[in-house]
This record gives sequence, structure tokens and C-alpha cells, in this order.
Amino acid sequence: MKFLRVNMTEKSIQAEDVPQAYLGLGGRGLTSIFIDAEVTPTCDPLGPENKLIFAPGLLSGTTLINTSRISIGAKSPLTGGIKESNVGGTVSAALGRLGITAIIVEGKAPQGELYLLKIDENAEARLLPALGFKGTRTYALVETLQKDHGAKNGILCIGPAGENQLASASIQSTDVDGRPCRAAGRGGLGAVMGSKGLKALIVSQGGKHPDALADPEAFKGAAMIFAKAVKEHPFSGQLMPALGTAMLVGPINAAGAFPSFNATQGVLDGWERISGEKLAETIKARGGKSGHMGCSQCIIHCSNEFVDAQGKYVTAALEYETIWATGGMTGITDLDSIARMDFLCDDIGLDTMNTGVAIAVAMDAGYKPFGDAQAAIEMLEEIVKGTELGKAIGNGPVSVGKHFNHHRVPVAKNQSIAAYDPRGIQGMAVTYATSPMGADHTAGWVVGQNLAAFGGKLDPLSPQGQVEVSRAAQIATAAFDCTGLCQFAATAANDVPEAGQALLTLLGAKLGTALTQEDVNALGVRVIKAERAFNRKAGLTNKADRLAKFFYEEPLPPHNKTVLVSDEEMDRTFNF
Repeated sequence: MKFLRVNMTEKSIQAEDVPQAYLGLGGRGLTSIFIDAEVTPTCDPLGPENKLIFAPGLLSGTTLINTSRISIGAKSPLTGGIKESNVGGTVSAALGRLGITAIIVEGKAPQGELYLLKIDENAEARLLPALGFKGTRTYALVETLQKDHGAKNGILCIGPAGENQLASASIQSTDVDGRPCRAAGRGGLGAVMGSKGLKALIVSQGGKHPDALADPEAFKGAAMIFAKAVKEHPFSGQLMPALGTAMLVGPINAAGAFPSFNATQGVLDGWERISGEKLAETIKARGGKSGHMGCSQCIIHCSNEFVDAQGKYVTAALEYETIWATGGMTGITDLDSIARMDFLCDDIGLDTMNTGVAIAVAMDAGYKPFGDAQAAIEMLEEIVKGTELGKAIGNGPVSVGKHFNHHRVPVAKNQSIAAYDPRGIQGMAVTYATSPMGADHTAGWVVGQNLAAFGGKLDPLSPQGQVEVSRAAQIATAAFDCTGLCQFAATAANDVPEAGQALLTLLGAKLGTALTQEDVNALGVRVIKAERAFNRKAGLTNKADRLAKFFYEEPLPPHNKTVLVSDEEMDRTFNF
């Protein structure tokens, strides 16, 4: 177990044993507790005082399936608070096999300097000059890095948006095929990486020195039980390989909660043209791939490869949130245009959600008509050109709202909502508003508890019970995000008692201590408390735990509801 501290000001790299305060932590738990302890809350997110931490999950680097998620943490230039952005691909497993618990990037390279951080199969790290890659987009960058350093490396990198320190800038991760098509998109952490003068991390996948397991035999047995449950569960074993996350388009639209035309409608006419079923049909007809393996050790295969009419690769994977942000929100119902925008966002290094919503705000303000795919693509290219409009779009929906003096900006803590309108699913209003991360569906997804199509019992249009389910979901998610497991494996852990117990055994076998569900819940509470403590010190009061004003004032068709969860109810979400 070791930390790598990389000081960009001094160009120094120091390996150290993991300090006592961080033992037993991984993923989001490590990034958030570290940021709260070591980053000045009032610092400039793009200044030398901010720190950028890359932390694989507790179980990353083991033989367990689907443990390829890495948490990236810093103070966010978008929200002004703490941020953990989570991404799959290949780097988390690679770091785990090297015995690296976290990489901490500190300081700031002198103006005009740019570097690569390369970590070899012996976990030896060095900084390499990268000024020749200035302005390079991610696909071209990764192609060159693989030629220069070998294909058996996982890569995290930024594109022009990160170098230009735009608030929607992502950090792109390579998938198992070596393409930078996985994004740590939320919160603008690509801008933090750019501010440090770091273009890419290159991590050897040849490491053979993972941290020792406290009980290898118990781990092996529990891993088999867990994998069997994930493979046999209808959601993770059948539905996700067939349709991927795009399977949600139909059910959320049917619930009247698919925010469309910049969240002025809850139903999208023509949704069938961008549904999961249509996506799978198109991919099959063109010779692309559904049920594609995108992340290390994945057995779910929710990914896909979208190809054009000539069978040429366009993007991987085309997912629900991107289809919504660049499709439903903009009124675009052409999969080819949406796929092109997905590729461009990955190539430029942008969060598809924040960027798609920013384009939707511009359209709603009258800059271009809804449904104009060519205009949307041109707006993305404006970001690379660095025009005034391009900067506004690259900095997200709030920036675009100010640029056009437009009031309808669907955000919380300056971050765009996701593909569930909070007026159509009131529980998502609680998660968006109160999550320390800003509007973030992955922080506490309560759609399943609300919609009958998923077995939900709550009335999605009523505030009744929504605070309680969001609180429970946020606590559970904060703990689960420490493991390195993907959220799609959580369904089996939640639904199958043997799988839930197996997960507790796996964590105990790694750490050398028996764990109960109460211990896991306590970890989730600890993580959220650290995040909220940082945000309060950074100046985010309970007034920040609110949605944009129009959500409370403008009813959403077809149900014609506003957000009904009161401020008082929001404020008791974290009454632990």
C-alpha cells in the first residue's frame, strides 16, 4: 500500500506508505476524506493549493469481477465544492495490481509547461515532457502514446477543454480496446488536471504486486458467489448486455420524467428513434457491437460500439445519459448525430451531460432551433476554437445562461441535472439538491424506488418518503463507491442475499476484519460527512442545497407538477 505524491511545482515524485488516517479506504472514501483533510476549502480550484487525487477502489487489483472503477477527487471549479468523479476503463485495475493506493498531484507546473506521468510495471513513476501534445485531442493523443509507450498501458488524459481549464472538462480513460471513450466527466476535474500541467497518466497493466489479501481463501469463495449472482441476475446478466443503459429511454419517457427541450417537456416525441431498442437494432444492422466489454474484468458487458452506415467506428459506448443530454434536451432524435456528439465530447475532453445541457440552454435562449444537429456539432467545435460562445458552452449551462441572459438553467450547485426530471421523479430532486457533489444521479439513484416499472412503491409525483429513500441511497452509494465495483453490480448485491453477504466477506477478506452491513453504512455516513464539512468550509451553505428556481415555478408536462419537496425537508436529508 503506497501513495505516490507528484509535485508539479518541484517536478518531484515521492512514494510513501499510506498514512494511518487513510488505511482501509479506497475510491470515493479515500478521495473525499483526503480532500477534506489536505485541501484548503477556500482555495482556487485551478490554483496550486488544490490537489488532484486518483484512487482505485478497495477491491481493484484483485481477481474480483467488475472492480475497474477509479475515483478522481479535487475541489471542483464547477461547483466550488468537493468533487469525486468516477470512471471505468483500465487504469483502476492497473494501479491496483501495482499496489498503488492513490496518486496525489500537487502544486502547479510553470505556465506553458505540460507533462505526462508514466508509471511502469515496477510502480516506478517519472514525469516526461509533453509540450508537443499541447492542444491534441484525446484519440490522437492515445494513439501516439500507445505507439511510443506500448499498448499494454491504461491511460487517463485530457483534451483541449482540460488544457483550457473549462469547467465542463472531463478526464478520459481508455477502455479495454485502448480508446479514450470512458469519462470522469462531472465537476470539471479535467480543468484541474490541466491547471496542474498534466496531459496524461500512462499506467502499466503489467503490474504483479497487488496488496496482499488478509484471507485469500475466503476471498476466492466469496468472489465466485458474487460473480455467479451478477451473471444470473436478470438486470446485469440479460438486460444490460442486450440494451445497455439506453434501455432507460423508454421507461423514463413513459413516466413523463424524460427532460426534453431544455426541461420544458417530460416526454419526447420521437423517443423511439433514440431508444435502447432502436440503438441495439441499428448497431446490429450495421455490424457494430452490443454486449461489448469496455472495462477491465467486466462480465456484464453493458457497453456498445456504434458504427456509421458504412460500418466505421464512431463511438463507444453510447449511453443513456449522453443520448438524453445531446438528444432529448436538444430535441435531436437522430442517433448518428448523437453518436457524433458523443465522440466529439470524448475527443475534446468534455462531460457529455453538462455540455449537452449547455447546448440545450443556448437553443432554449433562441440562439439556434431545437433539433438542429449541425448547429449542436458546430457549437462543440466552437469550444476548441476558444471563441466567446465556445468558452461559455465549455464552462457549462450556468455560463451559457449568463451569456444569453436566459433564466431556465437546469442545475444544482452549477452542475447540470441528469436524465430524470426532478418534477417527474421527486426523489431525484432530493438527490440533485442535497448531494455534496451537485446534481448527480449516481450519488443517489432513486428511480427504482419510484417507478412501478422497476418495482417502485412510492408515488414519484409526491414528496412523501422521498427524503428517506434519497438519504438511504446516498449513504449506500457513498460506501459502494469505495469498493471499485461498478454500480450495475450493486443490483445483485442488493437483491440477492448471498451476494450481499459475499460482498461483506470480500471486503473483510481484503482488510482482515469481519464487517457487518452496519459497518458499511457507517462508512457511507463518514464519507458524506467529510464531503459536507468541506463544502461548508468552502462557503456552500444549505442555500446551495436547492435546485434552480424554475423547477419550483414551472410545471412539467405531461403531469404539470413542480418540485414539491420543501426547503425544510431538503435540510433534514442528512439528519444522521
